[in-house]
Amino acid sequence: MRNNYFLTFLLMLFSFISCKKEASVSQINISIGGLFSLTGNWSSLGLASQEAMNLAIADINSYMIQTGSSYRFSTVIYDTKLDTLLAQAAIQNALTKNIHALVGPQSSAELSAIRNFANTNKILVVSQGSTASSLAIVGDAIFRFCPGDSVEGNAMAQTIYNSGIRHLITLSRSDIGNLGLQSSVDRTFSGLGGTVEAMAPYSENISDFSAILSTLKGRIQQWTLSNGATPMGIYLASFDECAVLFVQASTDPIFSSVKWFGGDGVVFSNALISNSVASSFALTTQFFVPNFGLPQQVNPNLARIAASIKSKTGTDPDAYALSVYDAMWVIALTESSFPKYPVDFATLKSVFQSQADRYYGITGPVILNAAGDRSIGSFDYWGIVNLGGTYQWKLVSRSR
Repeated sequence: MRNNYFLTFLLMLFSFISCKKEASVSQINISIGGLFSLTGNWSSLGLASQEAMNLAIADINSYMIQTGSSYRFSTVIYDTKLDTLLAQAAIQNALTKNIHALVGPQSSAELSAIRNFANTNKILVVSQGSTASSLAIVGDAIFRFCPGDSVEGNAMAQTIYNSGIRHLITLSRSDIGNLGLQSSVDRTFSGLGGTVEAMAPYSENISDFSAILSTLKGRIQQWTLSNGATPMGIYLASFDECAVLFVQASTDPIFSSVKWFGGDGVVFSNALISNSVASSFALTTQFFVPNFGLPQQVNPNLARIAASIKSKTGTDPDAYALSVYDAMWVIALTESSFPKYPVDFATLKSVFQSQADRYYGITGPVILNAAGDRSIGSFDYWGIVNLGGTYQWKLVSRSR
C-alpha cells in the first residue's frame, strides 16, 4: 500500500515537473525596442515616451497572464538624441538582439534614416512623432500613430489665418519633418487667401542666428513699409534651438512687434521655459504651438497612466507620448494573436493595421490610412505664461 502511495507521489511529481518544463518551453518571449531622444533635442517627448513604454509593458504582461497567453514582452530602449546616425546604430543593434518591432524614433529625419534597414530586415516600426508627408509610403514597414504634417499644417494655418494674420513669413530647421510642416502651412495659408514668404531653411547645427535674423528683419520692415498696419506673423518649425533664436531676437524690438507661431517640435520644451529671456520673448509675441490633442471622450485609464508618467518625469504627458502606450498594445495584441512567432512579415503588417483600426486607446481611435499613418486628429494649442515668476506651458485654445 505504502509503495502504491509512493509511486503515485512520484508520478504526480513527475507530471508537475513536466508541466512546468512544458510551460517554460511554450512561453514566447518578445522584446520591443524603443528609439527615443532622452538627452538631446525634444527630450521632453523622449523621456515621457520611455515611461509610457515601460508602463505599457507592465500592463500588457499582466493582461497576458490573466488571459492565459503564452506571450511575454520586454523592452530595450535606446537614446538617439534625434541623431540620425545614432538611430541607425540603434536599429542595427536591435536586430542583433532579435528585436523585430520598434516604437519610435520620434523625428522624421531619424525615421527616414532607418526606413530602408527596417524594410530590408522586416522590422515593424511605429513612430509616435514623425509627421513628414514624404514618409507616407504604402506597403513599407513604417507606421505612424500621430497625424501627419498635412493634418497639422492645415489646422495651424487655419488657426493663424483666423487670428487675423494675412501675411506669414515662414522659417524651418533643415530636416524633413519641420520642412514638411513649413510646406504644409505655406500651402494651406496661401489657399485661404493669405500671402507667404518662405525663407531658406537653417542648418541643424546652427548656434548663431544673426544672419537669419538680419534677413528676417529686412522682410518685416519691407512688409510694414508697404502694407502699414496689416497684420503679419512669423511661423517657425523647429526643435529646442528656438530658445537660442528667441534670445538673439529679443535684443531688437522689431522681432517682438509681430506674432510668432511654431510647430509641434517645440511643445513642452524645457529648453524654452527654463530660459527666462526666451520665455519672455515668447510671451511678448504671443507665441503658441500645436500639440496632437486627446479625444473629448476621455479613456477611463487616462488619469492613471498620465499620473504614473508624470510621477517619473515631472511633466504631464501629451498625446504624442501617450500614443507610445497605445502603439505598444497594438504591437502586443498583433503578435500574441498568432499561435507562434515569428510569422510572415506581410501578414504581420496586415494584422497590425487591422488591430490598429479597431483599437480605441488612450489617444482615442487609432485609424490608419493606406500608408499606415494616423488619418484623423485634433490639436491643442499651447503658449507660455508667467505664474509667480515661473514660466510655464499653458493650454490657450483647441482646434476640433
